[in-house]
Amino acid sequence: MLSSATNSPLDDVEFLARSEHRVDALDALARRPRSRTGLRELTGVSRSTIGRTLRELEDRHWIRRDGHQYEATQLGAFVASGMRDLIGRLETEQKLRDVWQWLPFEESGFTIEMASDAVVTVAESDDPYRPVNRFESLLRETDRLRFVGFDLALLEPCRDELARRIVDGMQTEIIDPPSVARYIRTTYPEHCSGARESGNLTVRLHDDLPPYGIAIFDRRIAISGHNPESGTVRVLIDTDTPAAREWAESVYDSCRRESRSLALEGAPE
Repeated sequence: MLSSATNSPLDDVEFLARSEHRVDALDALARRPRSRTGLRELTGVSRSTIGRTLRELEDRHWIRRDGHQYEATQLGAFVASGMRDLIGRLETEQKLRDVWQWLPFEESGFTIEMASDAVVTVAESDDPYRPVNRFESLLRETDRLRFVGFDLALLEPCRDELARRIVDGMQTEIIDPPSVARYIRTTYPEHCSGARESGNLTVRLHDDLPPYGIAIFDRRIAISGHNPESGTVRVLIDTDTPAAREWAESVYDSCRRESRSLALEGAPE
């Protein structure tokens, strides 16, 4: 039998982490009792491997046997919960590891915890438009859009979809730098005319916006990060967590208070 005097916490972490099926088995037993056959089917390991795993879990007092069923003890359920949290944290970290520098975490109050359940869409060399395409799909699912910062919504293919959705009734407010508003009006007049005439679009101007974009949809918020040197969108993360929405609303409202109105029928300020 294992002794806590000779087995350190890291030894137990190593024991679980060394084979994925051990975590799966303990987690499954923390949810409900299962038979040895059921655990074999769940984990996909051999009869001898699941038998050895169950003995090792029993030695740690993490599970107990009741007839042909096994179930987690309170100790085992406690460990399983902690491992689920740790694995979830590492999964989030892995998703964000290569795009961290494009996101607003450090300076804005947006925390990693807010992104724990987020959909993270990263541009790949063979699919550089993945974040833009994800944003376009979110456009189709909302009746109201507010956007501030790096204007992902005005990139292809979002630009056409944005114009269509505004004309179709999507209430939209965009806070742009004056130079961007001027560029869009002069470069894409055909997109602006229908949106302007629909009465569903409000544009506001701000001289010092954040280097990332924040979009607030009906049910989700999204943050876009781009490479300022190339202007390419590197990542889009979107989530429906209340904490993330509260953060996005706060940043948006702050920018809006500092912005000024753009009269759509006149020239940009």
